[in-house]
Amino acid sequence: MSQYSYKAKRKEGQVFEGVVEAPQEDAAVDVLRERGLEVIYLERLDKEVVKKTHGFKLPFLGGKIKRKEVVVFSRQLAVMISANLSVVQALRIIVSQTEQETLKAAIADVADEVESGIKLSIALEKYPQAFSHFFVSMVRSGETSGKLDEVLEYLADQEEKDYDLVSKIKGAMIYPVFIIGGLVVVGVAMMVFVIPQLTGMLTASGTKLPFTTRLLIGTSDALRFKWYLFVLAAVILFFTFKYVLKLPQAKQFIDTIKLKFPVFGNLFKMIYLVRFTQSLSTLTKGGVPLTAALTIVAEVVGNDLYKKLIQQTIKEVEDGNSVAVVFMESSVVPKLVSQMLSVGEKTGRMDLVLDKVSGFYGREIENMVANMTHLIEPFIMVIIGVAVGGMVASIILPMYNLANQF
Repeated sequence: MSQYSYKAKRKEGQVFEGVVEAPQEDAAVDVLRERGLEVIYLERLDKEVVKKTHGFKLPFLGGKIKRKEVVVFSRQLAVMISANLSVVQALRIIVSQTEQETLKAAIADVADEVESGIKLSIALEKYPQAFSHFFVSMVRSGETSGKLDEVLEYLADQEEKDYDLVSKIKGAMIYPVFIIGGLVVVGVAMMVFVIPQLTGMLTASGTKLPFTTRLLIGTSDALRFKWYLFVLAAVILFFTFKYVLKLPQAKQFIDTIKLKFPVFGNLFKMIYLVRFTQSLSTLTKGGVPLTAALTIVAEVVGNDLYKKLIQQTIKEVEDGNSVAVVFMESSVVPKLVSQMLSVGEKTGRMDLVLDKVSGFYGREIENMVANMTHLIEPFIMVIIGVAVGGMVASIILPMYNLANQF
């Protein structure tokens, strides 16, 4: 979204000056016309000027908006619009029921904008941290088609499906992350407080110690006396990794590696396919043209490899070819998906077919996550056993050898 400084007048001759937000200059003119203003002067503000003088009304740094809160907002808005409430009335009611201050401020501002004559989609677009490009595009399609209530229902369903999928995957990872985190904490405590007491006698004996014992003692000493180096290294690695992730080449490399991981690679593929099919289904149900829908889906799928496939598909569709051509030739897209896309295109029931594919892979993800949870438990036990066994052997064996010398 860009900001434009304008001077405009009403039919009565009253002149106004201010700032309007819009994706481009033509859209800014349309917004002002919808407010009943005739544009006299319009100029795009420099980014630095915008930052110093205007910027968002919403202080996003005041609190992070959770996905669950947006899901609840979507469902509430859909229900109220379906009940024939006006958009402004619905938004005012949601503001009174919303507890999260950041989102509450956003919805209140959106309500003010809509009441002043701005379209809901344009008002929502001001807050990308809360409302994604996909969300805004769906609302815009509903406004264009005159089926805002139906589109909001589709959108609410989609947001809930996405949230449920992410929640299930996160829930499955809590146990292993907790166990591994506890193992690290206990390991560090052992190294700092216990190992020095046990190895003190071995070091004082002057006997030649095995490599594993010397490695254990060296690690313990490093954690005790040079702990700040580990902290510094962790901080450097964190910021380096964060910077590298922003590089397009690094993101593309990581997205490719994700799909080749043992076990996890198939899980990632299914997640991206569910995002693709669910999002495209929702957009087509909302009346968004296929090429426009594919453009939006390319941005929300979450993987550069799939994004490029979808962008190639857009070119094929614009040239009059089938939507399934590129997918049929790709090794990261199962034949089932490309064949079902072809069937949906021929029968004219693309949304229904996409729903079926999405449901199939959604169930596959649930089964895979459940199986992974069961498999991770013995794997963690093996890691713990190896770690503890190695630590004990590194201490007991030298003590045994030392005892045999007497």
